[in-house]
Amino acid sequence: MKPYDFAVIGAGIAGASLAAELAQGGAHVLLLEAEDRPGYHATGRSAAFWEECYGGPEIVPLTLASGSYLRDGGFLRERGALYIGREGDEDRVTEFMQRFVPTGATIQHLGRADLQKRVPGIRYEWSDAIWEPVCADIDVAGLHAHYLALGREHGVVLECRARVSGLERVNDAWTIDLESGSQFAARTVVNAAGAWADELALLAGAKPAGIAPYRRTVAQVRVDPPVPDDLPLVLDIRGRFYFKPESGRLWLSPHDEEPSEPCDAAPEELAVAEAIARLEEVVDWRVEAVEHKWAGLRSFTADRRPVYGYDPVVEGFAWFAGQGGFGIQTSPAAARLGRQLLLGEERDALTETLDAELYSPARFA
Repeated sequence: MKPYDFAVIGAGIAGASLAAELAQGGAHVLLLEAEDRPGYHATGRSAAFWEECYGGPEIVPLTLASGSYLRDGGFLRERGALYIGREGDEDRVTEFMQRFVPTGATIQHLGRADLQKRVPGIRYEWSDAIWEPVCADIDVAGLHAHYLALGREHGVVLECRARVSGLERVNDAWTIDLESGSQFAARTVVNAAGAWADELALLAGAKPAGIAPYRRTVAQVRVDPPVPDDLPLVLDIRGRFYFKPESGRLWLSPHDEEPSEPCDAAPEELAVAEAIARLEEVVDWRVEAVEHKWAGLRSFTADRRPVYGYDPVVEGFAWFAGQGGFGIQTSPAAARLGRQLLLGEERDALTETLDAELYSPARFA
């Protein structure tokens, strides 16, 4: 077998975007996906939005750097976002402003009157808010398809139903065994396996990065009165819920983070009930029906920063994982940075503001 330059394991938004970038850089790339189709797990279940403060101050540079690519590609639809607090949350609102104003995020403090104009039916005790006017919905399916098509155009070979069962490095290349019995070879293996990233690292003989999956539940509900089309994304300053409109319905989450084994995540009735109960604390709308519910896994390192770059110990093994719930909104800048780290390229306008050391696998060595 003539080895590929890179075998990227996992074809969600992380693997698809990085494979496309590597191929544009001239590399011969194999993209392996364990499921029947790419993006089956976290990517295909995301209620993603481009929200500048999501993920914390150390993720903001990745988000801001990705904004122009997403806008120019037509993947964003302006929405606006409100972090809301009730009486007693004044210190949390102040702390939020202090953390994020220095990052360059576009935010402003609103009082009760402005909050009630933006969220009709909000209960009186919700009196404080932070407004993010540039927050936008992301066309997740369109963005994922864009990267898959871009990769295909530049020679990326996609193999689905290709679950990796073994990795062995011989003569400066990896032999990659699949459960199906097929075999491939690549000079570098890139770990973009999401919730399965640590399991893949062990197959390669690398130290796990401590990437842990957490379940997030979302429900689509019908409410009365109907959801206004211009309702912003609404998030609790305490992190207990968020909701946003979608095609005349409301997408609602209890903002849960339940530890989970890597799996095909399923929603739990208790999480849906909690989400509805928390919504009823915020607005006087009546939930008429739960029309759909789902769950996905969001995978984090202990420090909540992603892992990008070559493993410091295992030769020819690289990381592109641990992107939590912000992997879609940061994908353009993250994939470009990953390409530059793996191909040894200079930074460009998309990545010049990024500190790659923040995301280096060496911090876990």
